[in-house]
Amino acid sequence: MDRDVLLIVNPSAGSGRAARLLPAVEAAMRERGLRFRVERTRSVEHAQELARGGGDAGEVVAAMGGDGLTGAVAGELCHGEGVLAVLPGGRGNDFARKLGIGADPVAAVELIASGRELRVDVAEVGGSRYLGILSAGVDSVVNALANSTRLKLGPPVYLYATIRVAATWKAVRWELEIDGERHDFAGYSIAVANSGVFGGGMYMAPDAQLDDGLLDVVWIEDIPRWRYLRGLPRVFKGTHLQQPGIHLRQACEVSFRADRPFTAYADGDPIADLPVTVRVEPGALRVLAP
Repeated sequence: MDRDVLLIVNPSAGSGRAARLLPAVEAAMRERGLRFRVERTRSVEHAQELARGGGDAGEVVAAMGGDGLTGAVAGELCHGEGVLAVLPGGRGNDFARKLGIGADPVAAVELIASGRELRVDVAEVGGSRYLGILSAGVDSVVNALANSTRLKLGPPVYLYATIRVAATWKAVRWELEIDGERHDFAGYSIAVANSGVFGGGMYMAPDAQLDDGLLDVVWIEDIPRWRYLRGLPRVFKGTHLQQPGIHLRQACEVSFRADRPFTAYADGDPIADLPVTVRVEPGALRVLAP
């Protein structure tokens, strides 16, 4: 590795996990002879500003935090000369999981020194980009609850929140367009996947590829509540798609709206209010992977 490294850290990620592991990450970088500087983020906007500067300077930009930080940094490196390195320091770490990096940011330092560079797709909505899954409906309420709870549950917080929200859920009327083809239905949610993984290991679109130039769209109709809840554990293995009322299609562009207001979430954070249009940007991001 002959490029300098900008290490962007979210100190609060993973309930302080990133901050606790930072000294060990810095030591691992020194052991490998990497030239680096460290910046601690104050906000998403600050992280984006840092990423732009690092990309323009030709640095490898390493994101140490959760999926929200990784997505924010990645969005600023698209279509440029910047290269992303992922050091998983958050709660879900789903993009790192998809890349096969694992959960240890100290071990992931090795990828900065010797990892291979890949070009992967990103998804764009309203001028913002994301790496994982954008979803709305029941998932909007679940994300809001998971982000606000004070319970220290780790990744299972999303499963806990889903069970709570689904217990009183009322079906939504959806208007969905997949590459111009209309689908109207009543149901729980719509998810537009790039990586296919979210919520701390939920494989909503298990076969989604990061380099196929396509989005994977999953929508869940108004199936009985007991069936929806019983199927939740299957999402962690990706076998939920075998159930009646759950559909998957691939597309380059997806638009949808609902009969009541929702905020769409992506990479664990709010990204846009409905209605939304999502497009794929093939091969827009350079990233280091095993």
